[in-house]
Amino acid sequence: MKSFRPSVCFCVLAFLSVSCRETQPPAGPRSDEITSVALVKSPIPMRGIMPNPSSGQRGRAIGRWGAQASFLLSAGAGPAESAAEGPVGRETSVQFKENDFVSPEVEPLSTFSIDVDTASYSLARRYLTQQRRLPPRESVRLEEFVNYFSYADPAPEGDEPFAVTCELGAAPWAPAHKLLRVALQSRTLAAEKLPPCNLVFLIDVSGSMADPDKLPLLQQAFRLLVEQLRPQDRVAIVTYASGVGVRLEPTAGSEKKILLDAIGGLVAAGATSGGEGLRLAYETARKHFDPAAVNRVILATDGDFNVGPSSDEELVSFIEKERESGVFLTVLGFGTGNYQGAKMKKLADAGNGNYAYVDGILEARKVLVRELGATLHAVAKDVKIQLEFNPERVAAYRLLGYETRLLRAQDFNDDRKDAGELGAGHHVTAFYELVPAGADAAADPAAPPAVDPLRYTKRETTGSGELLTLKLRHKAPDGDESRLREQSFAAEEIERVEPSEDFRFGSAVAEVALLLRDSAHKGAADYGHAIERARAARGADEDGLRAEFVRLAETAQLLAR
Repeated sequence: MKSFRPSVCFCVLAFLSVSCRETQPPAGPRSDEITSVALVKSPIPMRGIMPNPSSGQRGRAIGRWGAQASFLLSAGAGPAESAAEGPVGRETSVQFKENDFVSPEVEPLSTFSIDVDTASYSLARRYLTQQRRLPPRESVRLEEFVNYFSYADPAPEGDEPFAVTCELGAAPWAPAHKLLRVALQSRTLAAEKLPPCNLVFLIDVSGSMADPDKLPLLQQAFRLLVEQLRPQDRVAIVTYASGVGVRLEPTAGSEKKILLDAIGGLVAAGATSGGEGLRLAYETARKHFDPAAVNRVILATDGDFNVGPSSDEELVSFIEKERESGVFLTVLGFGTGNYQGAKMKKLADAGNGNYAYVDGILEARKVLVRELGATLHAVAKDVKIQLEFNPERVAAYRLLGYETRLLRAQDFNDDRKDAGELGAGHHVTAFYELVPAGADAAADPAAPPAVDPLRYTKRETTGSGELLTLKLRHKAPDGDESRLREQSFAAEEIERVEPSEDFRFGSAVAEVALLLRDSAHKGAADYGHAIERARAARGADEDGLRAEFVRLAETAQLLAR
């Protein structure tokens, strides 16, 4: 039998691209985004074509075929490796500049808002397992990698909403440096003590949601959530496409058949009037607001708003005003090809909420079943962290991640400045890389240039050998005034000869994120070392997520060669 020549393959694929107007291929960008075709090696098998698309699907058939074949048919790309450098189709990620090392003599205070989002990690998992490629470096947000996992930090005592832990050890990718782990563990609420939920499901049913990893997966995910509802909970369903409407008025959680039928009957077609959908969802939530309940809008979409108010500025401004009513926002992202991650992160941050990317039914179970309390029930809002480093002990410091959540020093005491919320049972971890005082600045590229002694400011020290002072501010979920907590730490108090299991695993996750982002500060970071450390620090790993991380890191190591 004669083998196919490239020209024959090209003709077959060209024929399929034309004939697929009457069939439904897998997900991807629109046909108007494919400007040229080049034959390249495919790293993944092609999925079969699904027949009988809906009318809303036929118009985008060629584009969806082209996107699934993005590893076989590259839009003007050369080798497959170059095509893997950017995102798929029209996908967007938040752009930011990575934090640099700074001297505590110049910037004594490091201030940021907590962030419990996890979308960056599950999005990277999708790239590694489904696309068989490294995620775009701009989509990697280190704090969302680290905070994807749970840790065994001490629970808060008494009525405190969260406990704080600090641990110091060697930086694995820069042994001459120290790595500081700051961890918050919020209070876990028993199911019987959770307040009732007043929820509005805001569901995108536009034509762009027709693909299997969008509306069908969204429906599966919401069915899982419905099964967790109690009789005292209430759910309304608002949908948007070319128009918007209330699909289901507030319904008791005990009426599961009604809720499941309403979700199961959704069909994707039309344009995307997301801005008007948000307005109707908040209006519905305010109309049925219950001061004794958790009042929240849960937006599920690929983020591709294209009708009505759709700019990030318009939507963020609207949501910032609406959060004053006490209605919070959770954003769940779905799909590939035109996924607008940058927009969805901004919306969640503005709405005192959290943001997760659902790449499969297991992730849906994690977010909407196993972590339901953390997803829906806030124990503190506007949580801010501020660290002051002692320049006699620290020559330079760098916050790893949180670039999109940085605050000015004066924002810490300003109760008008918004910050992140902390859900019941949430874990928040932040890592700082420290250059110890006395290090040879000339031999250490991380050490910032020295500054001249200040003329009018005299450095004062306590003589206690303190490494840092940690301050936190937070408000009650329904409060307007913040509460201050402050604690100082000496290096000898928090440094361990053998770092804890959580320190070792969290630092391994951070190291892999540095590599995926190709960080300018990755130093001697190495996949092999991170994998070995993570494997040895898996612990009980009842949900298997740490073992999965090891496999993902191994995949990234192979793809990076």
